[in-house]
Amino acid sequence: MYAELCELPRGLLDLPAKDLHAFLGGPTLIHLPGRREAPLFVSVLMHGNEDVGWEAVRQLLRKYQAGAGKQELPRSLSLFIGNTSAAAVNMRRLAGQPDYNRVWPGSELSRTAEHAMMESIVDTMAKKGVFASVDVHNNTGLNPHYACVNVVRTESLHLAAMFSRTVVYFTRPKGVQSMAMTELCPAVTLECGKVGQAHGVQHASEYLDACLHLAKHPAHAISPHDLNLYHTVAIVKIPPEVSFGFGCQNYDLCLLDDLEVLNFREIPAGTCFGRVGKGLDIPLEVKNEANHDVATRYFSVENGELRTRTPVMPSMLTRNEAVIRQDCLCYLMERYDLHLEDAG
Repeated sequence: MYAELCELPRGLLDLPAKDLHAFLGGPTLIHLPGRREAPLFVSVLMHGNEDVGWEAVRQLLRKYQAGAGKQELPRSLSLFIGNTSAAAVNMRRLAGQPDYNRVWPGSELSRTAEHAMMESIVDTMAKKGVFASVDVHNNTGLNPHYACVNVVRTESLHLAAMFSRTVVYFTRPKGVQSMAMTELCPAVTLECGKVGQAHGVQHASEYLDACLHLAKHPAHAISPHDLNLYHTVAIVKIPPEVSFGFGCQNYDLCLLDDLEVLNFREIPAGTCFGRVGKGLDIPLEVKNEANHDVATRYFSVENGELRTRTPVMPSMLTRNEAVIRQDCLCYLMERYDLHLEDAG
């Protein structure tokens, strides 16, 4: 199911993500001791084509004794290296695999061996008295670096604000790592920009180092001035039967070439997303937090153009058609700052 180790195998930090599967043989959980016993849990490569987490860990551990450096880890670290087989071919997931970030406890997907694996990992970390959890990702569109939380609680918000002023609160999709781990400890997901950007690796590495040095979680309420909090209110998908492209012709949905520039912008009602084939209704599946269809609340088709019906802020818009098919076109968000006073 997965390997569990108590030290870094010699040579592991020399390997890029694409070589990990040949070396490790599959998903691997590695426990490294530090001065403070309660471990920081870090997961990387939940999506095989998002290597920022692994690159950040490689950079981080080289200065500590666990990675042949000179310093003792200030806190124990439990590292989960996820979908190594997908990483070997630079794919989010392989055909026939579930999404590794949709199969953690609370998942709504049909049960697989991967569900059992994630349950076992959560149980292991519960027994270890996990201190905090960080799941590290890239994204494919033009997005800022931001953190995600699944509860509006003081400790998790502080953990998120350590990474970015921009914080997104969401409760769907289900089965993500941070949602499972937030039952045990403060937990965040990091979105570190596009693959291959050195700034994303550096930012994630410095953040993980800061987490290792935390003695305890701040208990004081976080100030609304310290972050911009947004709430994901809907997930937008393109149904399998709908053909689509960017700046194209003769598809059911022809999206604007530069659509991803709308990410993290508060756009007004009437904003155009693209053109729709003649006679077609809204060619999108839009589900809210209760998994209800809300397509007509957020979109309309006017004179053959797909337009927004209400002010909203998109995130994760991308031109990567494979990612759109495997995941979604985007998320829709609203400001949530007023709810910070409810955090506790």
